[in-house]
Amino acid sequence: MSAPALFAGRDYLQQAWVVADLDQAMRQWTEVCGVGPFFVLEKAPMENLVHRGKPIQLDCRVGLAQAGRTQIELIQQRCDSPSIYRDRVPKGQSGFHHIAAFCNDYDRELAHYQSLDNALGMAGTFGDMRFAYVDTSATLDCVLELLEDKPVVRDFFAMISAAAVNWDGTHPVRPAS
Repeated sequence: MSAPALFAGRDYLQQAWVVADLDQAMRQWTEVCGVGPFFVLEKAPMENLVHRGKPIQLDCRVGLAQAGRTQIELIQQRCDSPSIYRDRVPKGQSGFHHIAAFCNDYDRELAHYQSLDNALGMAGTFGDMRFAYVDTSATLDCVLELLEDKPVVRDFFAMISAAAVNWDGTHPVRPAS
């Protein structure tokens, strides 16, 4: 199946940056662009992680906020493990990292990207949702995150989106739980 048919109606819902200091980055997004509130996962519950074929453990703190139709994700890796984040943004630096989309057919879409010689940079689970970071840096100048479409994650993202509607600037940083 051709890429246009496979991805018909695709919505790239998230843009993500790896940041050196999550608190500073959230404050800057709020002050400069009015984005918020940010919901913080103090320890992102990523499990079963594999980076370039090798099992890893990561300690990441993540902030999520909605800006119109786009979710802004800020990721601070707090450990020295190799990861798809460090592949693209060295420790102590900040930079754009990936775009993300829910998959209609996770396995088929992942296979499509790999058939185009895009390496599987990192994969794992977030609860019962599978996710994969496909290293499309050579062709798209960023990484592509594939999210298995699960109602619990869609509900979580909807809560973040709803909080941004008519947000008055109070409580710009909130716990995600």
